[in-house]
Amino acid sequence: MSGSSPFKMRLVHLDLKGAPPKVCYLSEIFPLFRALGANGVLIEYEDMFPYEGHLRLLRAKHAYSPSEIKEILHLATLNELEVIPLVQTFGHMEFVLKHEALAHLREVARFPNTLNPHKEESLALVRTMIDQVMELHPGARWLHVGCDEVYYLGEGETSRQWLQQEPNSKAGLCLSHMEAVASHVRARYPTTTPLMWDDMLRDIPEDQLSGSRVPQLVEPVLWDYGADLDIHGKALLVEKYQKSGFSWLWAASAFKGATGVNQSLTPIEHHLRNHLQWLQVAGSMPADTLWGIILTGWQRYDHFSVLCELLPVGIPSLAVCLQALLHAWVFKPKPKTEARKYVGSLCSEGASSFPGSDILALVIQVSLHLCSSVDALLERDRYVTGWFSAYHRRRKLIHPVMIEHIQPQALRWDALAGELEAALQRVFYPDTVEEWLEENVHPSLRRLQALLQDLGEAAGPRQDSGQDP
Repeated sequence: MSGSSPFKMRLVHLDLKGAPPKVCYLSEIFPLFRALGANGVLIEYEDMFPYEGHLRLLRAKHAYSPSEIKEILHLATLNELEVIPLVQTFGHMEFVLKHEALAHLREVARFPNTLNPHKEESLALVRTMIDQVMELHPGARWLHVGCDEVYYLGEGETSRQWLQQEPNSKAGLCLSHMEAVASHVRARYPTTTPLMWDDMLRDIPEDQLSGSRVPQLVEPVLWDYGADLDIHGKALLVEKYQKSGFSWLWAASAFKGATGVNQSLTPIEHHLRNHLQWLQVAGSMPADTLWGIILTGWQRYDHFSVLCELLPVGIPSLAVCLQALLHAWVFKPKPKTEARKYVGSLCSEGASSFPGSDILALVIQVSLHLCSSVDALLERDRYVTGWFSAYHRRRKLIHPVMIEHIQPQALRWDALAGELEAALQRVFYPDTVEEWLEENVHPSLRRLQALLQDLGEAAGPRQDSGQDP
């Protein structure tokens, strides 16, 4: 069964703090986003934004140039996708505060995630970041200012002293910084509305929220990526926010990057269930209560963590989730069956039905079979264990015929790794390719290469007998 979407805006989140795609890939994938039901993109630039002046040190090696940002916006316009930039302004500031020149702005010295809200220089930094991003996004109707997971807030020395004074509280400290950031956006860009992740607001009492200016300044984004989210609890949270004075609310789901810090394949059923439950949340309240939904696609859990699922790997999940939202799917019994039915060839190994599907097919091979295949060859294959054991390898001994049984199996993965590397290079920058292969391919490949090297040396002109003299 299906109906019409309860969400006016359906945004695909691009998390560029890991595996940022080349602009040429965005030109291929934006039309697919639109065809699947998206009408906007939330771009979390992080260190891929071309910051200038004293903020130039924030740029990643392969950061987009200003002209590339303009090209991305042009591509989005061609595909009727509204662009909302995201600038972290409180928590998740690792890409900023990791730099020695800015480390003094940390709330806690050993923790680069959270900005010290007491220092005027902190607010000046955030304002400058916002201004530079907005300069390249003129006319943006919304700007997402982050503000999620502000860990260790209140634990810095200045905060500890401030909190000892009545009636100061950690919630008040949080709201004060949020208000300062949002006020800057509203004053400098009157037609732009700040969006903000809601997790730091959830536990703040209703009267304290309504007593601040935050509800008049921002639109909160309620995020939950679970497959079993509390629908009734979400309705109560929405009610609390509305009573506190927030006029518009958003939701945030996840189509990838939320089920494991080093996840390589996307569990589609989990993400589909997440979206079906958000549909139930939206259906349990008056129309337009939730103005839009952001389908997050996290690429790292934070700036320092490993990569999780690459964007091309998550496309089948995105396809199912967007279609579920667009048509307000209400089936409940077998979402896994429905997901498979819809995705069809998108999920099949070797499929070539969307940009980057070759990467998906190869990543499936690597993730499901590489490690186990290498283990099987080295530890259980009769030719290796019987004729090229550790004893034989140390002494470079082998029956020549056995090379013909062993070598092709080892070379197979070497060839596939080369194919995967070439596919990744078409979509991603060199540092992403290097990182993904080093994390997921090279450990197993090195074991095979050592085997091939020993085979080559054992196949030399001289061989001793199988027994020591």
